[in-house]
Amino acid sequence: MAHQQDHRTRFSVLDRSRTREGHGAPEALRDTVRLARELEGLGYHRIWVSEHHGVPGVAGSAPTVLAAAVAAATRSIRVGTGGVMLPNHQPLVVAEQFGVLESLFPGRIDMGLGRSVGFTDGVRRALGRDKDVADDFAAQLDELLGWFRGTSPTGVRARPAEGLSVPPFVLAMGEGATIAARAGLPMVIGDLRNREKMRRGIDHYRETFRPSVWASEPYVVISGTVAVAGTPQEARRLLLPEAWSMAYSRTHGTFPPLPSAERVESLAPAMTEKERGFYEAGLSGQIAGTEEQVAHELATVIKETSADEVLVTTSTYDREGLVDSFRRLARVVGLGPV
Repeated sequence: MAHQQDHRTRFSVLDRSRTREGHGAPEALRDTVRLARELEGLGYHRIWVSEHHGVPGVAGSAPTVLAAAVAAATRSIRVGTGGVMLPNHQPLVVAEQFGVLESLFPGRIDMGLGRSVGFTDGVRRALGRDKDVADDFAAQLDELLGWFRGTSPTGVRARPAEGLSVPPFVLAMGEGATIAARAGLPMVIGDLRNREKMRRGIDHYRETFRPSVWASEPYVVISGTVAVAGTPQEARRLLLPEAWSMAYSRTHGTFPPLPSAERVESLAPAMTEKERGFYEAGLSGQIAGTEEQVAHELATVIKETSADEVLVTTSTYDREGLVDSFRRLARVVGLGPV
């Protein structure tokens, strides 16, 4: 159709298994599995799930477990993690988990890796991890990849991981772009609200990329919120729950379940000036609008970044509206049913 993007740009989804007011965590996890089936039918390239600990607003705490359920419920879509937070785990155990996933679902598993160590001091204590452990991310990454190649100096073999090829991706927060380039790995970078900063990270990554056995050339995945609806107003309403939750987390220190757009509208007048600032920032700069508007905006950002892939991270209270947004986006970018 007229709005079709460059066919070389892939489109994928990260679903954070966001909990919603009045709906429990088990339902959020089942919603992720259901969404994966929908996305597969629409022709999306991959679906990733996330790792968060002790967060009221996120049910996804064990990404490799959830990835197994998602992969079992689908046939062809790639399934992975966005990401497993490597500083929280022993690299051997991570290699074993992905080895099991790849053995069960060959050729469909991605290993997205991040360096976050928990949202709060309490979570970090519970995980037995210190904030500084993230500084060792490059070494942890090196150790993890070594388990797949059988190069560990310990003499231990990672089974069933050794000899398998599970594509690794680095979530580029902070120093992530430098680490991804040095290790010769594909990189995921956001967010769409700060295009200039994102472009600087991408340029640095491409300039300093060293080819590796995992990737012969740079591979850039840009991530962010994309909301498509029949009118600009409807698309903006899809953004309200996440923007409000983000503003609340920044001012109260805890990330809550998503409220409905209607409830956000009733809460908005009582916001403090600080809350309103975070809330407005959460709504601005996102890609949201009608199919035509989103087609234009996506074409611009893809041209600016030369991204190989777009990872859509949209969360909202209205599940029907979310699926409709992904359906419209698939139409905009010319995805075909599988």
